[in-house]
Amino acid sequence: MKTNEWKWALAIFIIILLAYILPYTIFTGVAKWYGSLLLWIVLTLIVIGINYFISRNWGK
Repeated sequence: MKTNEWKWALAIFIIILLAYILPYTIFTGVAKWYGSLLLWIVLTLIVIGINYFISRNWGK
C-alpha cells in the first residue's frame, strides 16, 4: 500500500470507531432510533466515497 492509501485506511478506521462510539456517548439522550440511523448512513456514504478515491487508480 502507498502512503496515501494508508492515510485513507486510517480515516476509514476512525469513521468505524465513531460509528460505534458516538451512539453510546453523545447520542445517548436521543430517544428516536433514526438519530443513529442517520449517523450511520452519513458515515457509510463517507466511507463509500473514500473507497472510491482509494480504488480509482488501481487498474492503471
